[in-house]
Amino acid sequence: MPIKRPSPPVLLACVLVLGLALWLALGDLQRFRSEPPDEKTDERPEALTRVEVVNSQAEIYTPHLITQGQLAADKEVELRAREAGVVESLTVAEGDEVDAGDELLQLDQEDLPAQLDRARAELESAQAELDGAERLRERDLISRNEQLNLAAALAQAVAEVASLEQSLEHTRPKAPFTGTVDRLDVETGDLLQVGETYALLIDNRNLEAQAHVAQRDVMPLEPGLPVVVTLLDGTELEGELSHVASRAEESTRSFAVEARLDNPDRRRVAGASATLSIELPQRQAHAISPALLALDDEGRLGVKAVDDNDRVVFRPVTRLATNSDRAWVAGLPDQVRLITLGAGLVEAGERVDPETLEDTPATADDLDTVSANDRDS
Repeated sequence: MPIKRPSPPVLLACVLVLGLALWLALGDLQRFRSEPPDEKTDERPEALTRVEVVNSQAEIYTPHLITQGQLAADKEVELRAREAGVVESLTVAEGDEVDAGDELLQLDQEDLPAQLDRARAELESAQAELDGAERLRERDLISRNEQLNLAAALAQAVAEVASLEQSLEHTRPKAPFTGTVDRLDVETGDLLQVGETYALLIDNRNLEAQAHVAQRDVMPLEPGLPVVVTLLDGTELEGELSHVASRAEESTRSFAVEARLDNPDRRRVAGASATLSIELPQRQAHAISPALLALDDEGRLGVKAVDDNDRVVFRPVTRLATNSDRAWVAGLPDQVRLITLGAGLVEAGERVDPETLEDTPATADDLDTVSANDRDS
């Protein structure tokens, strides 16, 4: 009798049962091994935050302190009468240029010449009497007291002559220095009293720029630093710092500074306002983008950089000057890798994957000024 062949569904069911039995058997063997399997080691590298960095090189930077001030003539004096009298004549007019020693006006001398002639005669007489007394004193014909009285009379006569000569000279007042008669306060016929102002004399061949500097900015200032003063019309005058106050003013806590300027064209700018640019001593600094500046947890201004071990470091800086494109800062090493992208995603001490970019360095001409009225405290 022939053997009947099993149908396909039956064969498939047998194969599945056999496979399940083998899987269960192998699973038991795996579970009851005497030694546990080796632990798998994750050989994938640690995931580091990628940041962009730029190599920044320090360069010599010349900062300028900008402040507002006003101009004054180098010499300016109100001339006052030293002798009373009627103005006999004026020898100059307003606006005239005069040299030192030029006569400015004439006062009526009245009887001063006659008084001087009398005093000179009395002086000559007193001198003769003293000479004779000294000869008599050598022969003990007069006393020592008589000789001293005659010497005192001679001294009084000398003083009288000197006083009258000076009074006579004061009736012809002269310019104390070369300058411009900026104002005349008298007319011919006016009675001028002692101490009364009769003219204003100004020497503006040189100018003096006066300003005040905040106490945080005064430390690097010293006489001799170059100064450029810009007038309202844009004209520039060059000079140097001539004085820095040693004590701050109580009302403003600021220090007065003065600069002496050349004024070859004799510009009439005394009393006008101007902008002073004081050239400070050179120093090493980095030119960076202002966007890189940040504050740490202690409130210090600084930048984030990457050290030689590719770890983030926060480096405090001192801002020297800033505009919309560049900031000059001090306090960094001569060479430093600054984080330009991704600084906000990393913290100090964290290891990063830096990608170095080419830097476009700034020059000293891009930014070299800092305003005394707009500086961070």
